[in-house]
Amino acid sequence: MATLSPITANLTWADAAPDTNFWSTLAQGLLPPYVNTCRWFAGKARQQTGFAVRTVHTISLPDGDVAYLLILEAAYADGVPENYLLPISFITDHAANSLPFRLADIPDKGRIGEATLGEQPGVLIDAIYDERFRRTLFTAIYQNQTVPQPNGQLTFHRGKGLDEGDDALPSQVLPVDSSNSAMTFGDKYFMKLYRKLFRETNPEVDMVAFLTDESNFANIPAFGGSIVWKRDDTPDVTLGMVQRMVPNDKDSWAQTGDYLNDFLYAVPQRLFAIREDVFDRVELLGKRTGEMHCALYKPNADAAFAPESFTTEYREFLIKRFEDLLDRRYALLIDNYTKLDIQAQRLAWVFMEAKEMIDTFIADFRTRPFDSLRIRIHGDYHLGQVLAVSQGMNNDFVIIDFEGEPESSITERKIKHSPLKDVAGMIRSYHYAVSAKLFNSAETEGLDPDHLQRVSDRWFYLIRDTFLNAYMDTFGTPHPLFKDSSEVNFLLLIYLLEKAVYELGYEISYRPSWVKIPLKGIIDVIRDIEKIRLSDGNTIPDVPMLQTGLLQTRSV
Repeated sequence: MATLSPITANLTWADAAPDTNFWSTLAQGLLPPYVNTCRWFAGKARQQTGFAVRTVHTISLPDGDVAYLLILEAAYADGVPENYLLPISFITDHAANSLPFRLADIPDKGRIGEATLGEQPGVLIDAIYDERFRRTLFTAIYQNQTVPQPNGQLTFHRGKGLDEGDDALPSQVLPVDSSNSAMTFGDKYFMKLYRKLFRETNPEVDMVAFLTDESNFANIPAFGGSIVWKRDDTPDVTLGMVQRMVPNDKDSWAQTGDYLNDFLYAVPQRLFAIREDVFDRVELLGKRTGEMHCALYKPNADAAFAPESFTTEYREFLIKRFEDLLDRRYALLIDNYTKLDIQAQRLAWVFMEAKEMIDTFIADFRTRPFDSLRIRIHGDYHLGQVLAVSQGMNNDFVIIDFEGEPESSITERKIKHSPLKDVAGMIRSYHYAVSAKLFNSAETEGLDPDHLQRVSDRWFYLIRDTFLNAYMDTFGTPHPLFKDSSEVNFLLLIYLLEKAVYELGYEISYRPSWVKIPLKGIIDVIRDIEKIRLSDGNTIPDVPMLQTGLLQTRSV
């Protein structure tokens, strides 16, 4: 805890809520240095112009004491202010020995600073470290409480994931630092408090609640409840969520890496070996992914989840986002071309030469009729978002983290897409898994890069097709989400291209040696675009075909 001067006020802690002068003093004194040490505060690198406590919610604790939920505004020299959730308790020296926890056990990152309030000295702490506060939140969710506040009300909603008789479980704060705060209850439930707040409900809470309460999809951590700040004339704000805890071995990225080890060790021996259980796992993940999307397809759901068609507005949104992304990636690629290895340079050249073909493909997307539908989806789907579980679920998968694309706004994360966008994310994740393993391992060092590319392609295409076939088999034919295989193929290419082009920017900026991975993904999509052009019979003479000859390094 930083050595700052304690604050002093004549009021008691229980009377502090309406005293704006007290909160202003706190926001100008103790809070700025404290908040800037917190992992969840995202504004450390920005030029700050001050903090202000905009709203104070009162939480009555079981022993008659109170805690407060502060809505803290951080203002900056440039850009809009941000709002953060800060729960706060005051532990007096007098009361410290009678608490159900030890003050000495509160880590420095939970200590805001010293204060003397109403002649009572003590310490202000982040209330997540106050066992009374944790118990109060959980009980309020368990009992479906609504707590009126001067500015709206706090609504505690209980979901189907909470079992009867679990209203008094012991709790603890998880010691991990992240953008939110995590607490566990009885090693059975997981509570997340969202620190950075948005003027809308959190998409993760919406999705998990819908899948738990409105469907029978069991392969997520079940929704236990939520904490929402409701006001009459403004959108609801999500403050927290409870889910069932899931004992897991590892995420599917790590598990896929384990499976790839056997494959990797065989490559230098010019052997191609994939264990049969790898295909079983990939098929199962394809099936679970399809079941998730089936659960999200509810024709009679409310507007937030009802299926929608491919409207002109949606197409223009997607096209504008993709074209802006594409322009930035072309510029980035040109600026960094000489820094790439030979293999990446060849791929980059083919990509740049295919610009007109990509433009034509996007123009086709703008006008091509689609009868397939769009729904709410996971939105950031990859192997790292899937847990491999073996306790009680017989070697199954659990899908986690429904917050959506981290760099998108909350509104954009709630836009409905074809579920093939999630499929594209998983396909790209498998491509990364095999490429990263083969091109960055000591076992393959010194092997011909073109040979490695061919071997990784063979593994990837087998795994991709296994996943995709199992996924589509889950829906049956026909299904309203997908009109036919022609539309499935076209839409999948749209999302695969967008995903790979997005990945390209990250790799150029942070891992130049990995640039070949998204570039190869882009070239694969362009090859399939060319097949569509030929099968449609609408080749345009002025648009050149794919220059695959540029990929050749030697005569064959």
